[in-house]
Amino acid sequence: MQTKSKAAEKQGVTMTGACSNEAASPHSDQRTESPARLARPLIKLAKAAGVATSFIDQLGTYTEISDAALVAVLKALDINASSDEAIEQSIAHIEDENSKRLLNPTIVTTCGKPTTIELNCPADTDVNATVTLEDGSVYESIVLIPNLNSGRLSLTLSTDLPMGYHTLTVDAGERHATATIINAPERIPVPKAVVEHQRWGWMVQMYSVRSPESWGIGDYGDLKRLAQDAAEKSGADFMLINPIHAGAPIPPLEPSPYLPESRRFLNVTYIRPQDISEYTALPADVREQVDALHDSVAARNNESTPMDINAAWEAKRPALRLIFDAGRNAKRELEFEHFKAAAGPDLDSFATWCVCFEIWGAPWGENRWFFEKRIDDPAVQSLVAEHHDLFEFNRWLQWIAAEQVNEAQHAALNHGMALGLMQDMAVGVHGLGADAWANPERFATGSVTVGCPPDFYNQQGQDWGQPPFNPRQLEATGYQVYREMVHSMYEHAGAVRIDHVLGLFRLWWIPQGLGAKNGAYVMYNHEAMLGVLSIEATRVNGMVIGEDLGTVPAYVRRILADHGVLGTDVEWFARVDDSPNAGDPYKEPSEYRRQALASVTTHDLPPTAGYLNFEHVQLREKLHLLSEPVESFAASALAERTAMMNRLVASGYIEQSVADDVPNHIQEIVEAMHAMLTDTPSLLLQAALVDGVGEHRTQNQPGTSSEYSNWRVPLADEHEHVVHTGEVFNLPRVQSLAAVMRGERK
Repeated sequence: MQTKSKAAEKQGVTMTGACSNEAASPHSDQRTESPARLARPLIKLAKAAGVATSFIDQLGTYTEISDAALVAVLKALDINASSDEAIEQSIAHIEDENSKRLLNPTIVTTCGKPTTIELNCPADTDVNATVTLEDGSVYESIVLIPNLNSGRLSLTLSTDLPMGYHTLTVDAGERHATATIINAPERIPVPKAVVEHQRWGWMVQMYSVRSPESWGIGDYGDLKRLAQDAAEKSGADFMLINPIHAGAPIPPLEPSPYLPESRRFLNVTYIRPQDISEYTALPADVREQVDALHDSVAARNNESTPMDINAAWEAKRPALRLIFDAGRNAKRELEFEHFKAAAGPDLDSFATWCVCFEIWGAPWGENRWFFEKRIDDPAVQSLVAEHHDLFEFNRWLQWIAAEQVNEAQHAALNHGMALGLMQDMAVGVHGLGADAWANPERFATGSVTVGCPPDFYNQQGQDWGQPPFNPRQLEATGYQVYREMVHSMYEHAGAVRIDHVLGLFRLWWIPQGLGAKNGAYVMYNHEAMLGVLSIEATRVNGMVIGEDLGTVPAYVRRILADHGVLGTDVEWFARVDDSPNAGDPYKEPSEYRRQALASVTTHDLPPTAGYLNFEHVQLREKLHLLSEPVESFAASALAERTAMMNRLVASGYIEQSVADDVPNHIQEIVEAMHAMLTDTPSLLLQAALVDGVGEHRTQNQPGTSSEYSNWRVPLADEHEHVVHTGEVFNLPRVQSLAAVMRGERK
């Protein structure tokens, strides 16, 4: 499985050729589909189903989607386009469905604004309509009026409909329908603390920062200490962490946090056993066993070489099982029961998948249970009954993980952070993971995966190997699965960063066997998902940040801004007129967006010290990732660095003598780049912890899997000496960068 590259999208320009025989020439001035193409039944069917039939690539080149891709993507949506006759029948079926539908299954409304919902029935129909609010009460302010223009009946809701998710039930003669109303704020309010003045925080790969109490990798105990110290010792207001979505229950573990098994639940490998309430009450002999397991891997906390995440979990998991088997007192047992009830059936589904995984083996290779056994299969139910203790153990792990992440968030807020944890939402889930197995109807599984079209650094496009949400199922269920996922993230965070936020609007679906460059964009109801984000963020006085780097249409950024979603501005990509060309001049800091999270770098680039010394050039050459002579890539990297030095000199952050001798002034330049951030109007600013300690090694090299130790590089200083959790915010270098972020110029 290749690591998803966001940097490629952000830096590159697309080298897309034609995606089909019908595609316009790369040098053509054509920008839209011809009347003849639009008249084709296949094109009409695709558009009716929400599948884009053309797009504009990163170079601005108009590109048409191939027939093969359209047919395959439609098939993934359960729409038959295999022949001319099938296409006509599918069009007729969609038209018939639309004519019979009394109302849309999902309706998005705006708090404080009157809403009119047109019913698909004649104005003289005898109609009874009720709205059941999220709390179970009945909403009274409903008026039915005939629409003289359409001849149909309209339903109006008053401005006092409360924020939340409500159920509209309509009986019209013999017809009956229900719909979910997502009544969301027009705009996510900016928290008062952020309105007062610009806020800043750290970006941390939390697994990389370890202490003597860790088990070879960073854990939730380390996160709690980091958040507390970041607030107290550096004055930070938030901490952006890598995704902490759930992974596999036993090795082999997927290193990438962006390829989880479930986005609904938490990564339990980050639990710290010693922080569990029951640990201190363990019988002496049991506690000795737990401590011995810790001691077996504790020495790894001092190693600067890539972390062995499997060895860490192989030691920690039996320790957790010992604590689980020791039991809980009545109060704690009651809290556990409450957690299970609140988590609902999805927790049971996830725990069931974990049991199958552990007993029957990882669901890939020769193990076919993922495809041959569904969750309601008698064999699965028998397996769970036979291993009920293992089923309960996996539910318990989720409870403990939730407790420990909550403790980290509370520590952040209690010690002065304005937002606390900023969680990162991955684009999707593993195709053979718990979410896809337990509820396959939620996904377009088996025949398509998500990725992106070709770009400069990935000229064949990218396939991220993740099944996309089925937009038809989302609509039919009122976006329930999305609501639950977002809600669970805000239970432990003050902000959420959405990776590849363009996915709220459209996703590049890649049919199996056609290759990443021969996919198609499938449209999503962005208003519904933005409505969910608005409700959940507002309820916790939180924020939403969209990773909108790369080729994102202007209308997308405008809509996100209108809803109060912050964008993402990165210095290394912030060229004048958003030029994608290395060497072109960089923007002045005053030209950054106010409604944005501004940073120097991202997790897909080497730390700034490494980037300035061309770590990315050396690593790409070493791993044979270049599609051009290394001299050409090195020249573009030098041109990029020179352009950045020119901006820093022109804006007065460094002297020309510093720009002329970069290798001997790395820390000064790193701090100057962060000082430039503080002169932007952006609401939120971000510094990477790797830039604070002077780390130069890449955390993630896009386009690789086993070739490089992605997501396993421990935090170390410029000399590759490990920096432990309790040491981080005492380091003079970290303190110096924090002072810059606080606006305390030297």
